[in-house]
Amino acid sequence: MVIGSGVAGALTASELALQGLRVVIFETGPRVERGEAYDKFLRAAVKDLASPYPADTAPSYKNAAGQETIYRQTGPQPFLSDYLKAVGGTTWHWLGSIPRFLPQDFKLRTTYGLGEDWPLSYEALEPYYGWAERELGASGDSDNDRGSPRSTPYPMPPIPQSYLDQKVAAALTGSRYEFSAVPQARNSIFHDDRPACCGSASCIPLCPIQAKYDATVHTAKAEAAGAVLFPETTATMLHLDEAGIIKSVEYRRSDGTSGHARPKIVVLAANGIETPRLMLNSAQERAPGGLANSSDQVGRNLMDHPVKLSWAIAPEPVWPFRGPLITSTCDALRDGSFRSDHAALLIEIGNQGQAWSKHAPFSNVKHLIAKGLRGAALDQAIFDVTSRQIEVSSMVEQLPLSENRVTLDSGRHDENGVPEVSIFFSIDAYTAAGLKAAEAAHTDIFSAMSASEIGHDPVARGAGHIMGTVRMGSDPKTAVLDENLRSFDTTNLFVVGSAVFPSGGTANPTLTIAALALRASEAISAQLAQLD
Repeated sequence: MVIGSGVAGALTASELALQGLRVVIFETGPRVERGEAYDKFLRAAVKDLASPYPADTAPSYKNAAGQETIYRQTGPQPFLSDYLKAVGGTTWHWLGSIPRFLPQDFKLRTTYGLGEDWPLSYEALEPYYGWAERELGASGDSDNDRGSPRSTPYPMPPIPQSYLDQKVAAALTGSRYEFSAVPQARNSIFHDDRPACCGSASCIPLCPIQAKYDATVHTAKAEAAGAVLFPETTATMLHLDEAGIIKSVEYRRSDGTSGHARPKIVVLAANGIETPRLMLNSAQERAPGGLANSSDQVGRNLMDHPVKLSWAIAPEPVWPFRGPLITSTCDALRDGSFRSDHAALLIEIGNQGQAWSKHAPFSNVKHLIAKGLRGAALDQAIFDVTSRQIEVSSMVEQLPLSENRVTLDSGRHDENGVPEVSIFFSIDAYTAAGLKAAEAAHTDIFSAMSASEIGHDPVARGAGHIMGTVRMGSDPKTAVLDENLRSFDTTNLFVVGSAVFPSGGTANPTLTIAALALRASEAISAQLAQLD
């Protein structure tokens, strides 16, 4: 049984079903019809992550009134990343960038004396990275390994860099900041029965033609191979037998009916919030601290990639608001001896003007009208400022801290009777120093372009990368899972997804999620063969 149908769950289910194994998938959210979602998005007055999707599929850390809803925040900083509850999970509204982790990211403590090492090396995962790129449909430059050695080429050529990217790159010629085409799970040519990207510029929150990969690609492949998917079905508790093995999965459907399933193996793939939530809610006599939690690490070590966001106005038009939202990144500060002192970062050029930072172009119109502009003068001013907007962001590495954690809020319960989530989150000094380094890098980039009206967001944004809450490791005293993502405590439990990451590096997590899920599928298949 696979619980969750995002990229980790869908890939695992597909691979096992293709081997002829009996697979059941539980998904809390509904199926989403792409055409209906896109129409809803076009008609929405406010176009945000949730606007294309049915109500209750996109839980948010705050509602429109600024009040806390799904998460109860108890830390000094709010945790600003959320997720989508639907068949296909958060890949419906993800960006689509899929860089690999660097080899050094797997041995952070050994190399730099802080953070955590992974229980496996880059070299051990490298073949699975190639497999994951083939499964997701990766577009990239096979001649540029970006510091992560490759044994196989990308399936497709890279998505072209935008005109804006090219203007930035030209201004930085000879500097340390070299921008190159970022690998993407987005078709640059027709591939896997899906069309090439046509530049709709709505990758977040929805690709209207599925040129961008989403996990419904693999839920469909799993179902075609015989897997049975139950949408709007929530696992609420995992029950153990006398030997400490999961004997049944208690579940509840959206219509209020409930039942118990009795799988041989359970694969939790419900993201870095919902997975520890279910495990903690499964506390019982043989697991008083929660399922598979003898290490007391379930829910701990919550990480994101805090984002430093900066903006400026170019001296001449750079024509943003076209194509995929990110087409180029800079690796200059992803690794180096500085990591002993401050966090690494991955720099991105945004193709969405100042939409994220300042809600452009709507904010521009409001500002110019307030200045008294009307008619042709207003039209010309909107054209001028919109054509010259630049937005640069950096995703900053965050250390795994045990106090940053997901716990249960016993005072609030959802419609299934499961306690809601409480989050304690803080940004440590190491990460704060990385955010400061990012601001300095952004200023360098803007200065090289002779840009004006430079601004920096004083508050770190959320990247949507929920990592670390059920981590893998070599020691069952300090980790929940072994290198195959099998629980140390409960041997018929596997966990897939970014919850398993011991550290976060700077890369968008999805490709590593996929590679680890494919690797785990081999261990799951081998264990099932022993049970038969």
